[in-house]
Amino acid sequence: MSRDEKSDEAVVPEKQANKAAESAAELVEGRASAKRNAEQRSAVRTQSRGTASQGLGSVRKAARRHRSARFTNLLHHVDVALLRESFHSLKRAAAAGSDGVRWKDYQEGLEERLVDLHTRIHTGRYRAQPARRTTIPKADGSSRSLSIWCLEDKIVQQSITTVLSAVYEEDFLGFSYGFRQGRGQHDALDALTVGICRRKVNWILDADIQSFFDRIDHDWMMRFMEHRIGDKRLLRLVRKWLKVGVLDEEGNRVPSSRGAAQG
Repeated sequence: MSRDEKSDEAVVPEKQANKAAESAAELVEGRASAKRNAEQRSAVRTQSRGTASQGLGSVRKAARRHRSARFTNLLHHVDVALLRESFHSLKRAAAAGSDGVRWKDYQEGLEERLVDLHTRIHTGRYRAQPARRTTIPKADGSSRSLSIWCLEDKIVQQSITTVLSAVYEEDFLGFSYGFRQGRGQHDALDALTVGICRRKVNWILDADIQSFFDRIDHDWMMRFMEHRIGDKRLLRLVRKWLKVGVLDEEGNRVPSSRGAAQG
């Protein structure tokens, strides 16, 4: 599972569906691509993300063909090239994390840094650092806590996001826009406008889960991931970020909450 040269292989769960015929048909026939809005391309916003590892194409195909398969060998896609692309996709003017390192600082000696980071990831020596907690004002007058990760952690997180997206993007429907690469709230509003103008609409439902990222249960989230992700090394990385904790504005370490830190 840890060998870089091993091909990506969709491992079908041992427990099959109750109706064997339906299960077999599903595995053979695959799944058609999700319908998207007219004239909307799936191209991503940044060139770096658009040129991500070509090897992820086999992951996408397997995820599309086998909707219940688990992927056991994904981490090897996090190579130096993907780490480099992830670095260049980050905001250059973003605030520094607890280590004080900014984008321009990390750029000095970038290739050597990325090779070292790649080695630490694949030998198990990579260690996530506590995020820096800060508070930002909201439009309604209240405030929201924001955790700012160290730049190196952001690079690895972006790389893992790219790999996981190759699996989960095949499960999304065309009208889903939240937290997807190349899509955002403005795209959703454009699609909503088109829908309203082209057909009769009697009502629109607007709902929001209050403090979702503050209340999400990490154990259940990991169990959900394990339905599709069987790469133990990748799952271990995600758990590190969930448990590493944060530093408050005075620099004191605070245990990680149930919510996922952002920034």
